[in-house]
Amino acid sequence: MKSMANPRSIELLDALQAVVASSLLEIAGGFSELLQPLIGHTALVIFTEDCTGRPQKKAGDPAIIDEVTLVELDAVRRSLASDASDPWGLRAVIGGTDRPITAWLATTGALLVLTDPELTPAGGTDPESTHALVGRLWQLVATSIRQQVASAAPAYLLDSRAASAERAKLIADLTDAHSTALESMLAVLRSSTVSAEAARQTVTDLAASAMVNLRAVSDRDRSLAEEPVAAAFARLRDDLRPLARFGDLDVQFIEPPANGRALPGEVAHAGRAIVRGAVLALVEQAGVSRVRVQWDCDGSNLLIQIRDDGAGTLTTDSPGVGPVTARVAALGGTFGVQATAGWGSELTVSLPLDAPLAPLSPASEWGLSPREQGVLALVAGGARNKAIAAELLISENTVKFHVANLLRKVGASTRAELASLVR
Repeated sequence: MKSMANPRSIELLDALQAVVASSLLEIAGGFSELLQPLIGHTALVIFTEDCTGRPQKKAGDPAIIDEVTLVELDAVRRSLASDASDPWGLRAVIGGTDRPITAWLATTGALLVLTDPELTPAGGTDPESTHALVGRLWQLVATSIRQQVASAAPAYLLDSRAASAERAKLIADLTDAHSTALESMLAVLRSSTVSAEAARQTVTDLAASAMVNLRAVSDRDRSLAEEPVAAAFARLRDDLRPLARFGDLDVQFIEPPANGRALPGEVAHAGRAIVRGAVLALVEQAGVSRVRVQWDCDGSNLLIQIRDDGAGTLTTDSPGVGPVTARVAALGGTFGVQATAGWGSELTVSLPLDAPLAPLSPASEWGLSPREQGVLALVAGGARNKAIAAELLISENTVKFHVANLLRKVGASTRAELASLVR
């Protein structure tokens, strides 16, 4: 008698396949929909260091996902590593509020958090089995995220570079603003003219603690956004080791300088993907037995050279070269092929470490942040708050806040006047 697969299991596998096949920008929403029938939750938050541009991927209640911070997620990850208590009894500060959570840590280091978890009838009567099942599903999704980042598709690189630039500016602005405010508070509280000693001491301690936390946010964000060039090259060696071990290929590595400027995360990921693609394109030629890979950094660009010992017939139209050039173009880099018959082919790549400056727009004179410029463009196009919130993945209250700031900065009294000024 033939055994029949469980229809529910097939449905779950089909849903998982759809999640892992989705883009990095859609993966949180898809995974949240998959898990809701198993574990009800108000928000799903993913934190992965593989994605330098967008280390957080979120879906659910805007009041939670708009406010969650890297420091909060770091605290959850540390608690999982040090505490093996009941996963259904966890609590943590997420989005600025202490709330019940359940969480999983994949072998890739990626963290998954569900807020206000509730076991559903469809999830079964065994909480431990349901938690273990979701953990295995999360392991597959986390592996998919790492593989997508490793492939460094051009669309991902463009999004990652834009997100990195925006996040860096916002973090810098946030750090400067809060540091100035807190330092001013400390100066006043330490003044000899203030007599409330106990109050002064208490508030001084609170302000000092807030400054430490603020710096921690900035430092953590910086560690996510950059890779030392030597460490990035070491990861490249690990990526190519199986090809050298099992592909009968001699891969020689010319080490980059140990010091120097760190690579932005998207450039490090792209550099590794470009080298992997280029090496595969080279070995598709007949007679290639040795490849030399060299990285260097001149402070402004990541410089890559890859040379083979083949017949010297490689061109930009050769199989496998097209995806490499697309990745280079996505980061505004340059790509060249030089082939000498009988001596081999050499690929040269230059990737700028900094995103190009955006062209000045009519709104530039108003001193708007990247987020305010995005809201302004949608307002000028006639979008209402609900549509803007859906487009930018923020809450309507946040949209209202940005619109109020835009009216003040631009000097307009109504949305219609604001839109007309832009046009």
